[in-house]
Amino acid sequence: MNTIEAAGAAGPAGADEITVDVLVIGAGAAGMTAALVCKLEGLDVLLCEKSAQVGGTTATSAGTIWVPGTRQAREAGFKGDVANAHRYLDAIIGLAFDDRRAAYLQTAPDAVEFLERHSEVKFQLYARHPDYLSNRPGTTLAGRALMPVPFDGRKLSADFDLLRPPIGEFMALGGMMIGRDDIDALTRPLSSFAAFRRAAALLARHAMDRLRHKRGTRLLMGNALAARLFYSLRRAGIPVWLNASLLQLSNWDGRIAGAVVVTGGKAIRVQARRGVVLATGGFGGSVNRLNDHVRPPLRHAVAFEGAEGDGMRVARLAGAAVETDHASPVFWSPVSETRWLGGGRGAYPHLALDRSKPGLIAVNAAGRRFVDEAVSYHDFVASMHRSHLTVPTIPAWLICDRAFLRKYGLGRVPPARMSVRRYVQTGYLAEAGSLEALAARIGADAAGLRDTVTRHNRFAETGVDEDFGKGSTDFDRHNGDPAHKPNPCIGPIGTPPYYAMAVHPSTLGSSIGLSTDKDGRVLAADGQPIPHLYACGNDMASIMRGHYPGPGITLGPAMVFAYRAAMALAAET
Repeated sequence: MNTIEAAGAAGPAGADEITVDVLVIGAGAAGMTAALVCKLEGLDVLLCEKSAQVGGTTATSAGTIWVPGTRQAREAGFKGDVANAHRYLDAIIGLAFDDRRAAYLQTAPDAVEFLERHSEVKFQLYARHPDYLSNRPGTTLAGRALMPVPFDGRKLSADFDLLRPPIGEFMALGGMMIGRDDIDALTRPLSSFAAFRRAAALLARHAMDRLRHKRGTRLLMGNALAARLFYSLRRAGIPVWLNASLLQLSNWDGRIAGAVVVTGGKAIRVQARRGVVLATGGFGGSVNRLNDHVRPPLRHAVAFEGAEGDGMRVARLAGAAVETDHASPVFWSPVSETRWLGGGRGAYPHLALDRSKPGLIAVNAAGRRFVDEAVSYHDFVASMHRSHLTVPTIPAWLICDRAFLRKYGLGRVPPARMSVRRYVQTGYLAEAGSLEALAARIGADAAGLRDTVTRHNRFAETGVDEDFGKGSTDFDRHNGDPAHKPNPCIGPIGTPPYYAMAVHPSTLGSSIGLSTDKDGRVLAADGQPIPHLYACGNDMASIMRGHYPGPGITLGPAMVFAYRAAMALAAET
């Protein structure tokens, strides 16, 4: 049997029913990890994906995993960090309600090492990547965040087109992925010989790729992680059904015995001797499902649009409990609207690179700042919501001048661009020759905006943000401009023209989800496991409980609990 069944295939030889050891639903990082580990542990596994491509939200993400205590960290000199990670999470989230958090911290290094040894899934340590709340007990400047090693998509051969690409907002030149270390070389190629050589090499590679492929094959971040998992599935001979939607679970004598999957217009009954793993991505890709839990209503969702709550839907029909008592039902990100950009999702996530730079502020309709602009994307939106209770702050407005745009860029506006006319004409940027005129363009209070900029410029001189402490934490400074003094995150908003960009709340994924035990077994309302039903990824309620402690706190647990679920399934008799 081929590793990848033809899109719409109805199983082997058109069968109405097949039997496997494990059925995994969803081909993001969680589902692909669960399927891979099951296969490596000797189980017969089938992976079903509702869309025509694998990768889910993982493929469009930064791909970072937050995993304390790994071999990579120990080799870099970070030792004994798991105890500190416990302290850090306790300080942010509070004491754990169950044993999943402890199981995660205990197992995470083993899960990463297992994948590294037995598959093409490879990670490397960020040289420096602070925890997001870097003023709390147990925090670190580095040692917990791992990034996937870049991957050559050409290794996937014809299956490269079955890998979901990054969102169009994160690519350039018709499909070229750009990493953080590439930005200076590509925007300022004449600044040095090294920059010119790097830019030339990147552009030459991309030009060669476009002769043979629809996009670049130099894969980074989450696309590299999804590709490495997919490539490992191929090498392991794991069947993957695409365009295969989950219809319902099969219940037999009080246990989950499989599921009905619809593909090619035909319902296939898949019997699963050991169990079913739900990894459908939560509900973070559906604005309608999100708005069942979020107020004010959202206009955008950045997560994979196929993440519509399928796993939660079928599990609840089987009696599963849903954990909802989280600090936030979702994980937030501010976005700017890019409906004018072909090939995108219509929203650009402002994760860190622009908001932390000197010379930018965020204001509400009163023209007043409401937040340390350099905080994490999750905390930025949480501050938007708090401010919106008293002053309209949805959308909020990012304010800067032309010097900032040319040096750092903003959202989809790249740095070093001499003209921004295109972005002004599409409405992506508002431009004005005075702060008063800019306030009128965006519907903000003119006197408030003028006073705010004047006060902020005084902070730029002293280097101390007396209102919100921008640049006072290691996390802020990490994303600022180290060459700017005295504060890498605060600079003047100087001579006109001035610019404003609207940002709206959006989500990177859901936090609330199915109640599970430490091995991913789905729990019923009475707290007992539903036999043979497992969940991982965003289908499983997050152990972070609506808090965002650091980079990769969704992908890390997604892969680790997928590993734990697979190991539990392998131990079933």
